[in-house]
Amino acid sequence: MPLSNIKIIDLTRLLSGPYATMMMSDLGAEVIKVETPTGDDTRHLGPPFIHDWSTYFLSVNRNKKSISLNLKTSKGKEILLKLIEKADVVIENFRPGTLERLGLSYEVLKEKNPKIILASISGFGQKGKYSQRPGYDVLAQAMGGLMSVTGEKDGSPLKAGYSFADLGTGMWAAFGIMVALWERNKSGKGQWIDASLLDTIISWQTYLASSYFATGENPEAVGTEHPNIVPYQTFQASDGHFVVAIATDHMWTTFTHKINVSALKDARFNKNEGRVIHREELIPILEDIFKQKTIKDWEEFFLEIEIPVGPVNQLSDILNDSYVEERGMVFEEYHPEIGKLKTIGVPLHFSRKSGKIRSFPPKLGEHTKSILEDLKYSEEDIQEFLDDGIAIACDNIKSATKQMT
Repeated sequence: MPLSNIKIIDLTRLLSGPYATMMMSDLGAEVIKVETPTGDDTRHLGPPFIHDWSTYFLSVNRNKKSISLNLKTSKGKEILLKLIEKADVVIENFRPGTLERLGLSYEVLKEKNPKIILASISGFGQKGKYSQRPGYDVLAQAMGGLMSVTGEKDGSPLKAGYSFADLGTGMWAAFGIMVALWERNKSGKGQWIDASLLDTIISWQTYLASSYFATGENPEAVGTEHPNIVPYQTFQASDGHFVVAIATDHMWTTFTHKINVSALKDARFNKNEGRVIHREELIPILEDIFKQKTIKDWEEFFLEIEIPVGPVNQLSDILNDSYVEERGMVFEEYHPEIGKLKTIGVPLHFSRKSGKIRSFPPKLGEHTKSILEDLKYSEEDIQEFLDDGIAIACDNIKSATKQMT
């Protein structure tokens, strides 16, 4: 597989970091998930649960191994550093300064392994006046400006339906790691990557930020409309909602010729600039037209003239679409505890070496013993670690958790 020779030590939890490491584990990287004795927070987030498994945790932790260590002990840190000596990447999403307080700063890691790449994900970055603030996705969406342009006109600010800041920062971190690995091939040196949720939301402002820089005017929430293209939004058909994207003047001319409604042939609407300026007059005309037929009717109409169109699907619609199954984007396999388990597939498709789902998300400490054995610890050492609560293995999790509580 593309990343089969890459070893990643994953100190992350929740969503941003686990998503980044899942992206790389799907493509073959060996990801060792280092968890606290109580595990990744998402193991306990729910409902819903499936046979005591959090569906949140199941969504972003496949293809990984789990070792549970108490990093507040010197032996726990010693084990971690032995792992890092043989690794390519360490990724973490603690609050800035946490690694330093644990005695695991980048300088310490680099001394152990000069080629190590450390990727740090945080709410606001490793330095600066906001760096010590606790950061979550919804804060980044709010402070980064996304919520101010999301929602209906004159409505309350809304967050996006997905955790855009978390997932996006995970993707930036994964991209940064790949760039650092590529650069290391030339320099022989590792480096420290700083990715933040706030930076991610700001980086995605693109044309909205450019418009603000040009005009000094804040963009506003416009529902599903586009601030620079008309019509490019949802409309209501007789049986539900659909989206049409008439992104060029050629598309508009094709559309108006095909539909042959005189009101749409007004000269003010001939060019996109005019349609943007006069959207308040144009959109009601289109709304009245589109209510007269079904979604399927409009799909057939627009596809015939090669204009982008599609229904506003529920997850039950798209995840049961045969085309999505054909693309491999819904994966089903038999889980020994859960039974048939469905998950989202790998979205990158390569001509030669593709990613794949090789294993289910691990139990807490499922691979603790085998990883310690790979580090050449003796059976006596491993048992001592387990007895002292330095490491937690799958078969003694309940008693260890109860003891710590």
